Amino acid sequence: MHFAGKDKLIAALDAAVRLEDETAITEALRAALVALFADREVGLPRSVLQPIVDHYARRELHVSPELGYSVIAMTWGPGQGTRIHDHDGAWCVEGVWHGRLAITQYEPHARDEEGGRWRFTRMGDIEAGPGTAGSLIPPHEYHAIRNPSPDDIAVSLHVYQRPLMRCHVFVPDAEDDPGTDGWLRREERLLATDAAG
Repeated sequence: MHFAGKDKLIAALDAAVRLEDETAITEALRAALVALFADREVGLPRSVLQPIVDHYARRELHVSPELGYSVIAMTWGPGQGTRIHDHDGAWCVEGVWHGRLAITQYEPHARDEEGGRWRFTRMGDIEAGPGTAGSLIPPHEYHAIRNPSPDDIAVSLHVYQRPLMRCHVFVPDAEDDPGTDGWLRREERLLATDAAG
C-alpha cells in the first residue's frame, strides 16, 4: 500500500531493525515512530481513518522482505478494544497516530498447565495520545488495548518482529461462575488483516 512518506518511514524502520539486540531495536523504533509522527512529509493512507463496526481494523502497510518485520495500522472505533493477549513471542513497538488509547499491562502470576488456565496481575495503566510510542519485549508482552472515547476513533501503528499471524487471548474460564477466582483460559487466535479500503 502506498502512502505519503512511506519510503522515509521504511528507511527509518529498516535502520532500527538492523541493530543488534531487541532492546536497542525497540528503543530505536520508538524514537523513529515519534519522529515520523511529527514529520509532515509522512501521512498514513486515508483508509486507516475508517473504522469497522464490529471489530478494530488491522490493515497491513508493509512487510520487509529482507528484515522480516511487518507494519500494521490499527483503527479503533469508539470503545473498541482487546482482551488480555500476547504477541506469540514477538517484540512489538506500538505508537498512537490519532486519538487516544488506554493500555493496561499484565504479568502472569499463576498457571494451571493441565487446565490451560492463567492468572494475571495488573501492572499499570497508561493513556497514550498522538505522537507517543511504547514497546513490548517477551516475556513482558501481556497487555490489553482499548479506545476509551465514546465518540472518536483512534489509529495506532504497530511494528512487529515478524508478521503476526496468531496470538493468544485470555478469556474468563467460566463467565457465569463467580468461583473461578480470576482464572483465564488461554486461547489461540488466528489473525487476519482487513482490506485497505
